[in-house]
Amino acid sequence: MEKEEILYMFPASHREFFDKAASEPEKLQEIRLRAEKPVILIKKQQEYFLTKTGQLTREADGAKVMRAKELEQILQHICHYSVYAYTDEIRQGYLTLPGGHRVGVAGQVVLESEKCIRTIKNIRYLNIRIAHEIKGAAKPVISEVYENGRFCNTLILSPPGCGKTTLLRDLVREISNGNKWGKGRFVSVVDERSEIAGSYLGVAQNDLGIRTDVLDGCPKAMGMMLLIRSMAPQVIAVDELGNTEDVEAVEKALRCGCQILATIHAEDMEELRRKIFMKDLLGESAFRRFIVLGRENGKCVVKKIYRCET
Repeated sequence: MEKEEILYMFPASHREFFDKAASEPEKLQEIRLRAEKPVILIKKQQEYFLTKTGQLTREADGAKVMRAKELEQILQHICHYSVYAYTDEIRQGYLTLPGGHRVGVAGQVVLESEKCIRTIKNIRYLNIRIAHEIKGAAKPVISEVYENGRFCNTLILSPPGCGKTTLLRDLVREISNGNKWGKGRFVSVVDERSEIAGSYLGVAQNDLGIRTDVLDGCPKAMGMMLLIRSMAPQVIAVDELGNTEDVEAVEKALRCGCQILATIHAEDMEELRRKIFMKDLLGESAFRRFIVLGRENGKCVVKKIYRCET
């Protein structure tokens, strides 16, 4: 990723201001913009403000305040000066940019019905999340997720911000391409939040391997069933199992002969067992590998790998 890739997210009139912020792009995680509030950067898990000249500072006093008009200009630029054309994306709460970067949006919700959002207007909050594809992230665990040349159903456990999606993405690439532990497999990814593939105009911006198909922006449970019917996957990958419906779809996929690679929010196996909606899958030992992620000395690490032998 180059510095220019980040700067081009902003109108030409704002690029000089964000020039310092875009330096060392590999360390940049988020740029948070709020109308009438200071600009905030997250770099290497640390919070910074920007001065009026675009310099980084740890102090909020004297930091640059993002005016509503400026924020509107940035949003217009991101939407190629046709916000209306991005209504479908906006009502999902985010936009995906070239390179797989995402812009979260918040503002005034317009409801179509009690449970359906028509759109979000008067957008006054933007969270630009910088995509970081880390090839090789799966290296510490890749040998553990195979048994006699066959990929094992694997669940990645992680608290927020510990690299579960990054690991999932690289595992997909390895499984798809094949490696010395197993031959390449047909993988289907249900990318509900466009975080795994980072698709832009339907094309994955991240490398998910040569045998991978992606269903972008589709709910996991619905997407798993659709892909089984349409793409005949050998492995299905999903991020963040979160409810009974997701688990039921995993069970159906397993009965169809697919293998599963998934993630879930959990600190450890004890917390996982407390998640009621996971009871059936755990009771049947559907997953053969459990990879527990965490953070040590400020770094994301693999804390433990549990194996259920066949």
